[in-house]
Amino acid sequence: MSIYKRLGVRRVVNGSGRLTVLGGSVLPKEVIDAMLEANTYFVDMDELQTKSGEFVAELLGAEGACVTSGAFAALVLASSACMTREDRGLMERLPDTEGMQNEIIIQKGLRTEYDRAMSVPGARLVEVGDAKETTQKHIEEAINERTAAIHFLAPGGRTGTVPFEGVISIAKDYDVPVIVDAAGQVLPPENLKKYVAMGADLVCYGAKYFGGPNSAGILCGRKDLVAAAQLQTFVGFESQGIRAIGRGMKLDRQEVIGTIVALQRWLTMDHKARLNAQNMRIKDLVDELNKLTGVEATISGERMGIPTSAYLTLNQELIDVTAQEVVNILKNGDPRVWVNLHEDAIVISADTFVEGDEEEIIEALKRVLERHQPQ
Repeated sequence: MSIYKRLGVRRVVNGSGRLTVLGGSVLPKEVIDAMLEANTYFVDMDELQTKSGEFVAELLGAEGACVTSGAFAALVLASSACMTREDRGLMERLPDTEGMQNEIIIQKGLRTEYDRAMSVPGARLVEVGDAKETTQKHIEEAINERTAAIHFLAPGGRTGTVPFEGVISIAKDYDVPVIVDAAGQVLPPENLKKYVAMGADLVCYGAKYFGGPNSAGILCGRKDLVAAAQLQTFVGFESQGIRAIGRGMKLDRQEVIGTIVALQRWLTMDHKARLNAQNMRIKDLVDELNKLTGVEATISGERMGIPTSAYLTLNQELIDVTAQEVVNILKNGDPRVWVNLHEDAIVISADTFVEGDEEEIIEALKRVLERHQPQ
């Protein structure tokens, strides 16, 4: 009996992707082996954080880097660093930021629930533009003596928003740091170097997206700002005696090692071969799903030019259940099958498939649809 069954927890067949709520990713063997080795003895976490940061910075072409407890934590630390720089007195005041440079400019069209991370240490998010449009002038007019940074949600490209190049141009003119939330921007792998190379001051990534631990991430960029962020981590709290805002965002040595091994692996692996394997699995899935009554399945979800997802529509004349209802039924089964909903269609991603998942999904869909065919 598995540990999950002993706890009464149902296994999830993951056709949704690298979701935090599902545990992020399945760690590759190389990463697991490295984490097991790291577990065999102790190290000074201050030294490990410093040396691992130097290793990551070299991999990403950045001046500095720091392994964090996720992309959210990276955003918290980035925000803190921009407000305090290396002033330890200001660090210990957080989240009280009265009288400090505590404003972070953010475009209305680039808001997400995750940008709240930057307000955790006491920053005030200054929203510019509206739902229709943000212009460079909107950003420029919001800059003042209290401005600590400008936020950018990668990859951008949303209608009516200022692109990254425009944000960088403004930031350089006004000498204001740019914080990039690039949590999942890891394909093509060059994206892990792209934003720093283009002038971003701090960039945040989630390790789950490149095969690392769900509970880890990376902050990279300008050396002085990364150093200020590192002082505000749990290591700064414990080894430097700073009452740092990041004390609760703790990492274990295994997670740090797992992150850097996963990153190195991701930057050197053959992604075309990996995605082509996913493509073959999704093609097989689509072929089988098209045999089901009332289902039309097509291949979709291009990544690096290779489709790795299935897109399912249901014929309501042949099936008396909606896509939303199917998604809910699958999610509450045993095993639980998680797939995505896009408008009135079901979307299944092969990115997180483990052996046998295609068959599990097909059987689960058969069970649901056979019960909902009009008599």
